[in-house]
Amino acid sequence: MTTEHPRLQPPPAPEPQPEPLTEPTPAPEPLPESQPEPTDASGASSETVSDAAPDPLPDAASDPLPGPQDPPAPKDRRVLRAVLRWTAVVTVFAALGAGTAYGITRMERTDLPGLATTSDGRWAYPDIARPPLPSGSPSPFDTRNGGSAHYADLRALLLPAPEGSTQDKALRGADGWLATKDFLPVFEAKEDRAVVGQLLTDNGLRHIAARGWTTPDGTRTGVYLLQFDTGVVADGVYTALTTFTGPVHEARGAAETEFDDGYPIVADVPNVKRHAYDEVKPYGAEQLRQAYLHAGDVIALVLQSRKGAAAAVPFQQTVTLQSQLLS
Repeated sequence: MTTEHPRLQPPPAPEPQPEPLTEPTPAPEPLPESQPEPTDASGASSETVSDAAPDPLPDAASDPLPGPQDPPAPKDRRVLRAVLRWTAVVTVFAALGAGTAYGITRMERTDLPGLATTSDGRWAYPDIARPPLPSGSPSPFDTRNGGSAHYADLRALLLPAPEGSTQDKALRGADGWLATKDFLPVFEAKEDRAVVGQLLTDNGLRHIAARGWTTPDGTRTGVYLLQFDTGVVADGVYTALTTFTGPVHEARGAAETEFDDGYPIVADVPNVKRHAYDEVKPYGAEQLRQAYLHAGDVIALVLQSRKGAAAAVPFQQTVTLQSQLLS
């Protein structure tokens, strides 16, 4: 069983209000790039601003080619900047063939520009908001919070199950806390379970909160939050569990993994470290995707598997939303 160690209380501060997770607002379709204006014989380019007088039409007898067209009126700069931001996001997500806007939990596909109504695999989550902090407690990345501690209840920081899914009661634990012995079976080898168990004990693991569910298509998800005394301690454990190329200890069901270089960097959340891994082909009976997150004094492990193949979009959506709750 995990034990809870007392934590020094930070200096009092005004009580913050619950902070809802915002949803990105879709912007207009990207504008086509302007073509360079033709130059005259001296090399000077024609004017492109709206108050410049257009060049006179050339004499038909001396120059049969048509003259330059009047330039289009410039668009509002704020709109243009918004278009460029969305262009960058859509460019990354286009590699997935979906143009998915992450952090959007309830928006319909018809609300997103350029997408058809056919499902892209995203799950419908209930409304998500960060839980309120205890009175006088700073957020984990506030400058007054030297230990980068999450003072909100760890159980309230778990991502809720998506709509229509069946929850895994075994991960609820006792009063919402999962015992260490019930967490360790996520690792395949007995030796790995022993090593990780000792690592957690040596670093003063305080709590484990977990949630799991199965969606109608058979995708099984497990989310585990491990809390330590400080962000420095948690970072040391995160480093001991992960590398850039793969996890240090193999998860059950994935004998060989590799870094998921298809995971879009634009989906990462500030103040949250992320290592995402995919199973190396051939998968066997199931494909397993996994991600380790580090945010302050908390490490998160997200496991998602499905018979045949596990889709990338719901995995990335799950990891991103859980990251937002911890940020």
